[in-house]
Amino acid sequence: MALARRSLLTAVTAAPLWSGMALAQDKAVLRRGNIAEPDSLDPHQCTGAWENNIVGDLFMGLTTDDPQARPIPGVAERWSISDDGTVWTFTLRAGLVWSDGAPLTAADFEFAFRRLLDPKTAAKYASLQYVVKNAEAVNTGKLPVEALGVRAVDDRTFEITLDAPTPFLPGLLTHYTSYPLPRHVLAQHGDAWVKPGNMVSNGPYMLVEWNPNDKIRVVKNPRFFEADRIRIDEVIFYPIEDEKAALTRFRAREIDANIGSRGFPIDEWPWLQKNMPGEALIHPQLALDYLVTNTRRKPYDDIRIRRALSLSLDRETVAERVNRDGRLPAYTFVPPGIDNYTSPPAVAYAQWTKEKRQAEARRLLAEAGYGPGNPLTFDYMHATGRSGRREAVALSALWREVGIIARPIANETKVHYNTIQAHDFDVAWAAWVADYNDPQNFLFLVDSRSGVFNYSGYDNPAYDALMDQAKVTLDLAARAQLLATAERMMLDDYAAIPLAFRTTKTLIAPYVKGFVSNVTNIHRTRWMWIER
Repeated sequence: MALARRSLLTAVTAAPLWSGMALAQDKAVLRRGNIAEPDSLDPHQCTGAWENNIVGDLFMGLTTDDPQARPIPGVAERWSISDDGTVWTFTLRAGLVWSDGAPLTAADFEFAFRRLLDPKTAAKYASLQYVVKNAEAVNTGKLPVEALGVRAVDDRTFEITLDAPTPFLPGLLTHYTSYPLPRHVLAQHGDAWVKPGNMVSNGPYMLVEWNPNDKIRVVKNPRFFEADRIRIDEVIFYPIEDEKAALTRFRAREIDANIGSRGFPIDEWPWLQKNMPGEALIHPQLALDYLVTNTRRKPYDDIRIRRALSLSLDRETVAERVNRDGRLPAYTFVPPGIDNYTSPPAVAYAQWTKEKRQAEARRLLAEAGYGPGNPLTFDYMHATGRSGRREAVALSALWREVGIIARPIANETKVHYNTIQAHDFDVAWAAWVADYNDPQNFLFLVDSRSGVFNYSGYDNPAYDALMDQAKVTLDLAARAQLLATAERMMLDDYAAIPLAFRTTKTLIAPYVKGFVSNVTNIHRTRWMWIER
């Protein structure tokens, strides 16, 4: 998912429950920094980790995340798989209800999957579920939504038919694109169903307040099937773009946690270790920082330009002297250590000296018509934040050494991603955090059919064919080889420019218990509690 990037209860019967909680003196409240203001809390319109943090507390899919972000049974208590691996049958828990008390049935999942893939919904993340039979054809308008391979067999039985065996399906189904939706509420309120006072959810929490650019407040859902095990009564999410501001609020205990890749300024790491030991954490993450060039525009459709931009970068210096948070220089697109994969060797120039790389970059630029009298010049788009600004300055300086003029332009996170998804850029920074632990979740980003997430506009039928072949390959080793071949192809084409494999920087107060660092950086509040 992209990194990164609205007050009353709906039901009359629910209001007294919240009123009583508000009066409780021992109410446990978690105040959590969040990287950006959400565009939406509709699971079909979300695209960023900052939205996932919230909707993952409000809703739950057939599977869900454990504290280590591994898939476990969620709304479904069990499932079975056909012999050929293409039909998965899920049995829902008995007695499930929405937060307003309405029954939750398999038909709510059927409705949600059909809405996600319906082209009229314009769900940005619909392509993530293209593993479902006919999903792509439905999403592109070639088949009706009824042709989608999902079916409510009865109230407690939901069936998913796949185009091909998908071993990572349990992980994929933890994603918000597979959450059920309350049909009765959407029928009544339409797109306004996500507003406080309208929204009904099925997860551990319910939405009660959304003050844009200020806070989002959720409270414990007493009708959640494990409500008696939820130990935090209320969560307040604050959109805090700047990591220094987040640290200031954390030190003042205005927030109890700031969980994410930009949890605190790396300059403060030595001070934090000395003065607040154990409250600032740095951990590896299945996440990539990368650069994209808009191949829909000249001269970025020229591979020589894309190669020169990549060759000019001293990734080691940026990682070790600028970011200084343990991230690794990236010369492949898929992060190391991901499941079901053996990544291809890094690009050859990874072993070149800086001088050799720069010389080749200058040669390519000159061959493409650029030089001292006609420098390649562009606006470099990136997200706000101290680390983003510092990195942009460093990249611009490296490009300047080979005669490239980059003008850094910063936007708040959600504006930045909306801009590059609209293809309104030349060269831009992007980041991706694994939605599930499989290389396909990274490589789909440059598939021509991945919609707005194919920021660069890369369109290579041979690459798409490899991705399709990998989908229908049962043998995991053979599948890994196909995906590795696809990765080598996109690297050789400079479909994207890997920059660094990132880490997470987290602030967590000592009285917040149950937090477990994990490689996907997904932390559901249901597993946490507060001990004062």
